Amino acid sequence: MSWHTVLGPIERLPQPAQLDDWFGEILANGGGDPFELAVRGGRQAATPGLAFLAGYQAALRRLWPSAPAGIGALCATEQRKLRPADMQTRLDRLTLTGSKDFVIAGSAAAWLLVPARDEAPGEPARLSLCVVGCGDRGVTIEDRPPLPLVPDIVHGRLRLERVPCQRLAGDGWDDYVKPFRTLEDLYVLVAMVSWLYGIALECAWPQALQLRLIGLLAAAAEVSRQPPAEVSTQLLLAALDAQWAATLPALDTALDEGPGHWAELWQRDRGILQLARQAQAKRLDKAAAAFALTPQRDRD
Repeated sequence: MSWHTVLGPIERLPQPAQLDDWFGEILANGGGDPFELAVRGGRQAATPGLAFLAGYQAALRRLWPSAPAGIGALCATEQRKLRPADMQTRLDRLTLTGSKDFVIAGSAAAWLLVPARDEAPGEPARLSLCVVGCGDRGVTIEDRPPLPLVPDIVHGRLRLERVPCQRLAGDGWDDYVKPFRTLEDLYVLVAMVSWLYGIALECAWPQALQLRLIGLLAAAAEVSRQPPAEVSTQLLLAALDAQWAATLPALDTALDEGPGHWAELWQRDRGILQLARQAQAKRLDKAAAAFALTPQRDRD
């Protein structure tokens, strides 16, 4: 990615009638590399929800570099549970049957990554990761009412009835579901910071704050080059989160002093970055122990 092309003014795309049309335009504008996709998507997003969608799509493409065009989703949770032993969706001779709680972008999605149980009877739970097309026979996505956070990004529930699929190489949990949690945290943060940086330019925020946002993006670029499963990557990501947390008071002040609609959008959707905080804290504890960092006794 050329930093020269993303640090200056970039025109924001209008709020789309169709999410897939918006995402297609982001890709056409040069979002091939996952990190660049998150940065450009954030810059061109009219809302934090669209920035979130860009970051989420970037994380998917970092996880699976062969991802096809169009919006994708990783559908893992069942009955709000994520452990392999709690999943009931099954893979049987390259067909999938089961259901999943959540499809990001709902019926706007074109393809899905679906972890499914495939162990033999009596063996410990084991997952494979499977690819299905949303238009394939036996795939049903039921769009659900908007959520309080990022309500402009639709979501749905998934039902699968003997759906033909492609099985990806590797272990579904260790190679895909588990590292995706790290990738999603990183790339969604990148897209959100990029969205805020665009507002900083438009509203002429103090240069010191603009530079802090650029610094966050530069640090995130280095984290994005690391293997997501490495414990050192967890430590680098936690350090990035600490820089982000230290920037929040200045961001809130700048937003409060500017046009009200930006502050309203941010206050509505900022919580999307807090949803994984408990899991992030556990990963930080393990990483800190591995590198003999001082334990964190008190967290806000």
